[in-house]
Amino acid sequence: MYYYDSTFIVLIPALLLSLYAQAKIQSTYSRYSRQYSMSGLTGAEAARKILDLNGLYDVAIEVIPGNLTDHYDPRNRVLRLSREVFYGNSIAAIGVAAHEAGHALQHNRGYAPLIFRNALVPVANIGSNLSWILIMLGFIINSVGFINLGILLFSAVVLFQVVTLPVEFNASSRALTQLDNYNILYGEEIYKAKRVLNAAALTYVAATIMAVSQLLRLILLTRDSRD
Repeated sequence: MYYYDSTFIVLIPALLLSLYAQAKIQSTYSRYSRQYSMSGLTGAEAARKILDLNGLYDVAIEVIPGNLTDHYDPRNRVLRLSREVFYGNSIAAIGVAAHEAGHALQHNRGYAPLIFRNALVPVANIGSNLSWILIMLGFIINSVGFINLGILLFSAVVLFQVVTLPVEFNASSRALTQLDNYNILYGEEIYKAKRVLNAAALTYVAATIMAVSQLLRLILLTRDSRD
């Protein structure tokens, strides 16, 4: 006998959007990574310029391995860029580097959603690691308490994803303003950098919808088990 899980249909739109978002960021980044900026600056140089012009001389910039692994570490005040972004002087590299610098600007100016998201990190990490274990254990031993606790922990993951959206969109907005104001990119280059950052933002939207869909599915599974 095969068990048919009708709740899986809830995940299908999110799965399709996730596939599209991944394809979109890969194709967009690849396209504009082959178009070099008129300024000739590398991603690291562009980020350094933005940081210094905003008085963030103490924020270091490091190169890290991987592809699109770029991030800002608020705990250590370090902006970490993938090798292609760090050394690259393409529109894509500068756009991504400026985005990460935008997170440093948020941190320096006490941007509330970023502070809230950073506070959620420990709880979200616990929820990500333990929620499914508790839920599966709850179904195995038929314990509603374990299931509900697992769902509660997973809700923290969902909240983290939701809060991430305004943080990422705001960082991109700050980045584009900086790139324009300080003449790091010119004219049409700003529009192209925006396309790269919009494609990256879509991956966060997809991740949020996936998390919300998974939470809804868990609630439906719990309801079905009680019925």
